[in-house]
Amino acid sequence: MLTVALGLALLAIVDRYRVETESLRALVLMADDPAACFITDPAGRVIQRNQSAEDRFGEDVRALHDALGQHVLNPGELMLRLQSQADLWGAAREDIAGHGAILRVTVHRASDTKCFWRVDDFAMPEDLAALAERAERPVEATGADLEDVPVAIMTFGPDGVMRVANHTARELMWQGEIRAAMFHDLFEGLGRPVSEWLADVVAGRHPGGSEVLRVRGNEERFLQITLRRYVENGRPGALAILNDATRLKTMEAQFAQSQKMQAIGQLAGGIAHDFNNLLTAISGHCDLLLLRHGREDSDFADLEQIRQNANRAASLVGQLLAFSRKQTLNPEVIDLEDILADLTHLLNRLMVDKVELSLGHLGRESGKELGKVRADKRQIEQVLINLVVNARDAMPDGGDIRIETEPVTLADDLKRDRATVPAGDYTVIRVVDHGVGIPDHQLRQIFEPFFTTKRIGEGTGLGLSMAYGIVKQSGGYIFVDSIVGEGTVFSLYFPVFEGEEQAPVVEVKRVAAKQGEGVVLLVEDEASVRAFASRALALRGYTVLEAASAEEALARLEDRTLHVDLFVTDVVMPGLDGRALADRVRESHPGLPVLFISS
Repeated sequence: MLTVALGLALLAIVDRYRVETESLRALVLMADDPAACFITDPAGRVIQRNQSAEDRFGEDVRALHDALGQHVLNPGELMLRLQSQADLWGAAREDIAGHGAILRVTVHRASDTKCFWRVDDFAMPEDLAALAERAERPVEATGADLEDVPVAIMTFGPDGVMRVANHTARELMWQGEIRAAMFHDLFEGLGRPVSEWLADVVAGRHPGGSEVLRVRGNEERFLQITLRRYVENGRPGALAILNDATRLKTMEAQFAQSQKMQAIGQLAGGIAHDFNNLLTAISGHCDLLLLRHGREDSDFADLEQIRQNANRAASLVGQLLAFSRKQTLNPEVIDLEDILADLTHLLNRLMVDKVELSLGHLGRESGKELGKVRADKRQIEQVLINLVVNARDAMPDGGDIRIETEPVTLADDLKRDRATVPAGDYTVIRVVDHGVGIPDHQLRQIFEPFFTTKRIGEGTGLGLSMAYGIVKQSGGYIFVDSIVGEGTVFSLYFPVFEGEEQAPVVEVKRVAAKQGEGVVLLVEDEASVRAFASRALALRGYTVLEAASAEEALARLEDRTLHVDLFVTDVVMPGLDGRALADRVRESHPGLPVLFISS
């Protein structure tokens, strides 16, 4: 314990030294910087500033928001946007058109609790404020003035015609090619015609500002465009500064998609509870009917079909919940051949026209048996569903998907993809498709959260990252091999479980009341389930008292003349749930046995 404590203390000292060293390095770097430099806390309060910052903004500035407010219309929005980008990428920068100058704001992450800001500006070769006073100068000269500015700049007339695009803008838009263009032909996605926004800015009806627009003709390319009005030779126009916002917009879309999927998961969880209640009532009443109909009865076969299909529906709900419910691992010793045999029915329903699914078990010819593994059955099903769905989507023209299992013995450690698989016995599952394949430069990213090769709206980029996490949590390994145009193979290695499965020890407590001699208080909010449970208990000879809610049950127990032998309650109920209800019941009736039920 002493060694652990010393190690933790040493780690804390090293971490504090790292943070202090990074902050000191930032102070040294900004001391002689001619630009205004600040170190702030996450709230934007100034901790340190250099001499240039004091000379420009004064010694009384306590928050960077106040300093930027002298030059930026919405400094809070600007800081929040840049700080969010710095959290993702480590640094961020934005160029803002000001009066006669371009303001460049840069932020770096100095440590977990500090940000390093640099505020610099440079005058354009031709001051915009002086353009209106120099009527004798031709418009084309403005292009020469802006050509070498290291910021993407365009100018547009009131009609939307592009007058000038400097070298940086041409590199950003057309890889340096010189073109003629209209504003509305270049950009879209404002929610109203972009030409109206430009006309309002040029006419002075709108102060300008920044908007993120999509590059027309490219659904996945976004630019942040800042418009400012200017007048030259008596002709008004709009100055546009362009910044690439594709990565930021993509991250926003992926985050919104993940939030939507989370909401769908929560909705599915709630629906599943109600659906399971209905299935419980169906199968329960079917069992009651089977008690009155023997095998020789003509209705027995129909009732048996109802019961079997209700059980299949309940199993299907459990498999579908693997898509939407975040489950904790519940490992058990499982046979993957049995799991695949049961899962194939669901996977076949996921197939589309021209796509077929087959299952094969390798190694049987040589007499080798597939070893059992210890993992969470439901989570492994989720991994296989995700992989098969991806394989299906990778074959738009149809093809075959094959799931293979094989017992593999590694005599030596297997090293690949920065992972080492120790020598030993493994059960391997492969999902093989003959689709479009994955390029080499994308193979290193496919397990990263939010990375997807599908088009916008067709995937969240979470499936493979979830599969990777589940396999790793289960003690396994996942690898991918792919050739563009030929197909992809996902290989899952699970170590064979060599121990003996220990059955959980369940302590059975017998209820003292004999058959037909007990009073049961049944609490169930679903009327159909409550009716079935009440009839089943009554058929066994018990006296059943029903309650539709926890509050109704507590009100019944307030009657001290009422004797109850067993308290049966649903776990999930609106208002007071089953666990909280049981605690209340134990306070007033400490010796009353409580039985939880849940569908």
